[in-house]
Order: sequence, then C-alpha cells, then structure tokens
Amino acid sequence: MDGTERLNFGLIGQNISYSFSRAFFKEKFKQLNLPHHYQNFDLFSLNELTKVWETNNLKGCNVTIPYKQEIIPYLDALSPEAEQIGAVNCINITDNKRIGYNTDVYGFLTSFKHLLDNRDKKAIVLGANGGAAKAVLHALKSIDLEITRIGRNMGSEIDFTYQELDKKLVQSHQIVINCTPLGTYPNEDEKPYFPYQHLNSKHYLFDLVYRPEKTAFLKEGESRGSRICNGSMMLKWQAEKSWEIWNSL
Repeated sequence: MDGTERLNFGLIGQNISYSFSRAFFKEKFKQLNLPHHYQNFDLFSLNELTKVWETNNLKGCNVTIPYKQEIIPYLDALSPEAEQIGAVNCINITDNKRIGYNTDVYGFLTSFKHLLDNRDKKAIVLGANGGAAKAVLHALKSIDLEITRIGRNMGSEIDFTYQELDKKLVQSHQIVINCTPLGTYPNEDEKPYFPYQHLNSKHYLFDLVYRPEKTAFLKEGESRGSRICNGSMMLKWQAEKSWEIWNSL
C-alpha cells in the first residue's frame, strides 16, 4: 500500500458515534505520518451501502453491530476463516473487489488467553447467536474448551436459555463470556440475566463490551473474587490485525 497516497477507511455499523476504531486509526495514522482518513459509516440499514462503496480511494472497512453477518451477501468473497465463522468485521478492497475477513478471533484470543488458568476447561457464552459470538465460539473451539451456548430462545445454535441457567451449570463452568451489548455506555446499569450469586474466585468473566471499562457484568464477578477482563484489548488487537490485512494485500 502506497503510504504517500491518501486512502480512506471506515467503520460500518449502526449508532456508532462512540466508536473505538475511528480514534484508534486517527492516532495510528498520526504516529505513522500517513495522510489517510478513517470515518464512521453510521447506517440505518445496509440499503445505504452504495454511498460507502462510492467513497473515493476506499481501501478498507471494519464492520460492527448489527451488520457482521448481514453484510456477507454484499461482498465479493470471504477469507476461509470468515466463511467458516459466518461473520465479517474487516473488509479489504482491491481492484474493486470487496473481500471479507474476521479479525475478531485473533483479537479475542490474544486478549483472552493472558488470564486463562490451567483449570479452565468449560465456558458459558452469553448471546451465543450473535455475530461477535460466532468469532468467540470459533476461537474457544481452537483452544479445545468445552462450550455451552446461552441465548434467549432455544434453537440449533443454543444449548440453554437464560432462564435455564442454575447453580449446577454455573459452578461446572469456569469461564463466562458476555457477547451481548448489554452494559454498553450509556446504558451502564444493564447486564445479562444470570445467576451471579453462584460465581466465585474460580470463575473468569470476559466481557466484549469495552465502554465502560468495568461493566455491571464484570462488577458482579469482581465482587465475588472472579478474574475479569473487558473487550478493550480485543478491539486493539483486532484493529491491528485489520491494519495488517490492509497493508499486505
């Protein structure tokens, strides 16, 4: 990628004024002394994608809630990993071809593993049928963790509903991962429906939400001695991986 030419990048999502990505890449371009620009494409629906693709010198985009799965039919091809996961959070544009990638897996694993304990064998995934969860599930399988998927309604991708969570299930799983947006600023008091009273110091709570730094979900674990981690480093690492893809192709 020619660093002297001004290229455009952006984030495709909905209600994303709070976005991490725009500030991250603005700082990155400044540090690297590059003339590039990163903007938010806040879309009410993907019917508005045409105006994104028409952006002059558009080289790549990130994709966030609620379009990580919906955007796939609008792309020309997927990387093998993105195809396997069924969700895209990074698009590289070369020769007018839009190729979808998933860097959430790399971002999640890189940030998740540093607090992992040898005793951690089983994970509960909350909001398991969302786009972000697909990357998390793929990552957990890659490190041979046993997974129990929780969702609002039973289906092929769900093992239990929230109402079925009980003491036995919670205490037989060492890891609990929140893949829902509940607790995101400004709705900081929200948290997933969960029997928090059964958490203890053997548990590890990971929240994909990064703002606020300590969500209501994480506070419940912390108050009971659990290990906790938010999604800020996951975002950083997935963004770095996106940058690597845009520069290598």
